[in-house]
Amino acid sequence: MSATIIDGKAFAARIREQVAHEVSRLTAEGVTPGLAVVLVGADPASEVYVSHKHKATVEAGMNSFEHRLPAETSEADLFTLIDRLNADPEVHGILCQFPVPAHLDERRTVARIDPSKDVDGLSVTNAGLLATGGDALVSCTPLGCLMLLRDRLGDLTGREAVVIGRSNLFGKPMAQLLLRESCTVTVAHSRTKNLPEVCRRADILVAAVGRAEMVKGDWVKPGATVIDVGITRVPHPDKPGKTRLIGDVAFAEARETAGAITPVPGGVGPMTIACLLANTLTACCRAHGLAEPEGLTA
Repeated sequence: MSATIIDGKAFAARIREQVAHEVSRLTAEGVTPGLAVVLVGADPASEVYVSHKHKATVEAGMNSFEHRLPAETSEADLFTLIDRLNADPEVHGILCQFPVPAHLDERRTVARIDPSKDVDGLSVTNAGLLATGGDALVSCTPLGCLMLLRDRLGDLTGREAVVIGRSNLFGKPMAQLLLRESCTVTVAHSRTKNLPEVCRRADILVAAVGRAEMVKGDWVKPGATVIDVGITRVPHPDKPGKTRLIGDVAFAEARETAGAITPVPGGVGPMTIACLLANTLTACCRAHGLAEPEGLTA
């Protein structure tokens, strides 16, 4: 029997509706969450992402502040802008779209953002809060994966989870989130011995390595929940000159063994912007000492 398909697009739409409802309530009380997005240069993919974020922010009823800077912008000028946004009470979330031009340092840029406004959840402060059980702003993609898992499985206590990938952006925060849910967590990576055997132990298998269809069907424990975070563009087998998106998991194979699985596209991807909006709402509530909406945080 084929696995249940986890519809991230539909779930993300519900999250965005919930966020919009909460924003409407706050606005009626005189508080409107605000998200500032900073784009340095004119990377085509980044331009598209920033446009999507602006549209989603406005649709949720939030204030959207876009700052588009020329590629030659100096670090000093970028930091001056970030400092101004840090001090602006109308801005509750700040996101600098990466990649930035080569002369700018991403880590230094993230460190300049006030951690309470770091809605990407990338700062050392937020990573530390997550690791120690504090009220962190959590990186959007792992937060979205956690929401999908909670929705599918309910209580995650005692489940064995394997996260393939140890990046600061995803693998490490995903593992920390699963630990907070009382899972038994293994972080696997390129140096892991007997990786297929390790994966076959998992009740929850999360793949985030950026290697197309690396995880085969026989790596999956029967009935496991599989979250595929990978995304690779490859030539389309039936349409010459066209491409398609595939994940880190060999979907057709894994679907025959798993209990539930996210597709690529349409699985994890739509959750990222939804969780960016949720983080901005959370940051706004914390800034004003208001109760945080249920189900939108870790």
